[in-house]
Amino acid sequence: MSTAEKAPRRAYWLKTLHQWHWISAALCLIGMLLFAITGFTLNHASDIEAKLRVQSKRGQLPDALLKELAAQPEKGKGVALPEGVRQWTSAQWDVNAVGKEAEWSKEEVYLSLPKPGGDAWLRIDRATGSVEYEVTDRGWISYLNDLHKGRHTGTAWRWFIDVFAFACLVFCTTGLLILKMHAANRAKTWPIVGAGLVIPLLLALLFIH
Repeated sequence: MSTAEKAPRRAYWLKTLHQWHWISAALCLIGMLLFAITGFTLNHASDIEAKLRVQSKRGQLPDALLKELAAQPEKGKGVALPEGVRQWTSAQWDVNAVGKEAEWSKEEVYLSLPKPGGDAWLRIDRATGSVEYEVTDRGWISYLNDLHKGRHTGTAWRWFIDVFAFACLVFCTTGLLILKMHAANRAKTWPIVGAGLVIPLLLALLFIH
């Protein structure tokens, strides 16, 4: 194929790659900023002081709901709170226990409620109906760090991370192909790309043990 015949094909693929590149870049922009900033804060987590805030609350389960607990198994895991108890805790303290599995014993029901940037738990005394609820908030930086790690973020956020990762792959792959198409006129292209591979590789081999 002659140079004149190759030119339209090259122009078509270059235009297509640029289109995929800018679209994936636009999709990834905010996510990449978030992950870049939280990558820095995670790398310096020991230097950034978290402002811990703990709230403890107490309540008394109504007798009718206490009877609902009595009908549940005495021991075991993987059993959700009875619907009435779940609605009561939601109305009292905005506790989201939907789909959460509690730990049951003869003495109490314990529900762990971890969340990004903090923690929470709920304990119900099965004999007296006394309820304890504690919420720990570690601040916005901890919240964003947990988003970065996908820690206690739920299914929707995990799907977002997967889609974001795929968009980043498209962005990087199309960028590499665009570099390849321009490399003939840019002598420094491959040395710089190679440096991006060699530098982290050497750091990993020489300084990570």
